[in-house]
Amino acid sequence: MSLPRIVRAVVFDMDGLLVDTEVIFREAIMSSSADAGHDMPLSVFLSMIGTNDEGSRRILRDHFGEGFEVEPFWAATLKRFYALAEGGIALKTGVVEILDAVDRLGIPRAVATSSAHKNVVHSLGPHGIIDRFDTIVAKGDYARGKPAPDPFLKAAERLGVAPEDCLALEDSHNGVRAAAAAGMMTIMVPDMLDPTEEMRTLCIRIAHDLHEVRELLEAQRSAIQ
Repeated sequence: MSLPRIVRAVVFDMDGLLVDTEVIFREAIMSSSADAGHDMPLSVFLSMIGTNDEGSRRILRDHFGEGFEVEPFWAATLKRFYALAEGGIALKTGVVEILDAVDRLGIPRAVATSSAHKNVVHSLGPHGIIDRFDTIVAKGDYARGKPAPDPFLKAAERLGVAPEDCLALEDSHNGVRAAAAAGMMTIMVPDMLDPTEEMRTLCIRIAHDLHEVRELLEAQRSAIQ
């Protein structure tokens, strides 16, 4: 299957797509829950993927009840996360190769993430790839977080490319919903969440990894030359 339109920009999610942070956060929140004597079903954690901090706090309140003290629990979880991340956050398969490809193809690119700018620096900085993106759209740069389209629309605006000419790459359900709502060609590269029928409907493709996406971009360029 070829891409439906010429890709004039690529917009990347970060957590779970560029860097393997979701597995670290899962360990952190499960450990914090156990230490506090709480039960944290995997389904609750999975529902947080692709949401911002505020959305995750709402999910915790919904699960544990309005009397649950979210802030100390969240602080303990983040402390555990950063401690675990000191061991290093791995890049996902194919990141360097797809960035090399978009360099060769002359395609502008952005990051559109629910995380804060400081977390972008923490996750991508050690790998020296922040400067390989034309812009970083993070928490605070838009009014509404995913699944609203705002992060992707802001990325397209900054790149100066119409949303429908952008290829969005996401691993989460909320991220796919946001990118599709922005009108972008959307590919899901699953990490911890399996693709559902809804995801298949919203996406132009479910890709195994970023190598597969890179091959699609290279094939499109070869076809139009």
